[in-house]
Amino acid sequence: MKSGFIAVIGRPNVGKSTLINKIIGQKIAIMSDKPQTTRSRIQCILTQDDAQFIFLDTPGIHKPKFKLGEYMLKAAESTLQEVDVIFFVIDANEKFGGGEKYILERLNSTTQPVILVINKIDLLNRAELLPIIAAYSERYNFAATVPISAVDGSNVDELLIEAKKFLPEGPKYYPADMVTDQPERLIISEIIREKILHVTEDEVPHAIAVDIEEITSRRKDLTYIRATIYVERDSQKGILIGKGGELLKGVGQNARPEIEMLLGTKVFLDLWVKVKRDWRNSVGAIQSFGLGEN
Repeated sequence: MKSGFIAVIGRPNVGKSTLINKIIGQKIAIMSDKPQTTRSRIQCILTQDDAQFIFLDTPGIHKPKFKLGEYMLKAAESTLQEVDVIFFVIDANEKFGGGEKYILERLNSTTQPVILVINKIDLLNRAELLPIIAAYSERYNFAATVPISAVDGSNVDELLIEAKKFLPEGPKYYPADMVTDQPERLIISEIIREKILHVTEDEVPHAIAVDIEEITSRRKDLTYIRATIYVERDSQKGILIGKGGELLKGVGQNARPEIEMLLGTKVFLDLWVKVKRDWRNSVGAIQSFGLGEN
């Protein structure tokens, strides 16, 4: 039996969460076309007959503008020292830039095997792939290179085969049917935040935090959930609520089916919006939302 921890790192929006969800076979990490969707390390588990993979989906490595961004960067970088294998995920359609250079510099301080995961090859001409592999191989001695598509699953099984080679022998850390160690409250708040990301633009998505204030079983088949969505400015509150409350109502309608699937009951989702000014620069607020170290 092999078992070990795998960090999934890369720039924002390269498809790390999509890859994790494809590997696990169900949605655990939220997805959006907006960068910096993942804010904390999300631990997901895949158990096979002879191996258990524990994946850490980390925030995208980027230059932080707020204290929240500093925490996200610290969470991503500290993960590198705690794992057995590292997946460095890149977007095959993006040119090598300062973000990739910064990550490779961080990887130079690690001794763990690093697998280069070239994602989104479904959008790439095969002839364009070899120059990408050559360019990255010149810059770092990768343990392996695996081109994949996280969307359609191409080569994902091959990626797991490569990763398994570097896992140490060990026990199952988690039960075979467990796919995440995240509490229900966190998963519910992330589902709500994902739906907000899909319908808001500009500065609003990054200024949002979701706090689950109450989860109560009202009946055997009904769960009441009260969630407060925090923004930083009154104008953002108005945008999120929408004309006649329509946008907020749509968020609830889109989030409810996934939450009901998670809990196995009908859900009454009670959403509120409040302003907590400049919370992304407040250590206390960041910690109260479960995003920083206590």
